[in-house]
Amino acid sequence: MFPALRHLCQGIPPSPVSNVGLVRRYLSWENEQRCRRLLQASTTQYKKEPVSAAVLVSLCTVAGVPAVLYTLRSSTMTGTHKGDVSFPGGKRDSRDRDAIATALRETHEELNLQLGEDCVWGVMKPVPDRRGLAVAPVLANLGPLEHLTLKPNSQEVETVFTLSISHLLQEENQGYTNFCQKRQYSYTLPVFLHGPHRIWGLTAIITDLTLELLAPETYHRRTRIQATR
Repeated sequence: MFPALRHLCQGIPPSPVSNVGLVRRYLSWENEQRCRRLLQASTTQYKKEPVSAAVLVSLCTVAGVPAVLYTLRSSTMTGTHKGDVSFPGGKRDSRDRDAIATALRETHEELNLQLGEDCVWGVMKPVPDRRGLAVAPVLANLGPLEHLTLKPNSQEVETVFTLSISHLLQEENQGYTNFCQKRQYSYTLPVFLHGPHRIWGLTAIITDLTLELLAPETYHRRTRIQATR
């Protein structure tokens, strides 16, 4: 496993029994099937929408604890996204069959992970970035991270880290930023705090949507979201 991987597991008791309960709650077969059905049903509503890019929202477990994997883009990259927290992903290639192919290809290029489509739960509704380009979040479960070998492309990825789902679900780790246009309130975006790096922008929006899908009884969106980054 990538030696620089950081995992934040705040608020989770060390008991193995608790970890098993968390896995059963969020990453169980039953919850996976529920999410797959919802994603399949919603996909028919926007499958004709053009998608410019895709990211892989990577669920996993670390020491038995359900978590989400993030990357920190290299600060040496060109463009506006350097140094930002993100999910593995990028622009769609003309050779990509669909958004899933894009997300898996980009993940392989960034982390050297060769993943099959069997780990994919489905595709979430595309989210426009601040340039208006549609980004499709592809939800997948990588399984135990200890069983994987991550070899990040140093030209694109500075570091890899995970945040436990329980950490993301704690209200004290959730914030928001209000944006104004012409001195008037315009919209609010979520922010996830107290991890190795602040989760904001499009990555925070996708995290917000993922938690809403994964834990509907626990997570309730508190913001009015307009996608931007």
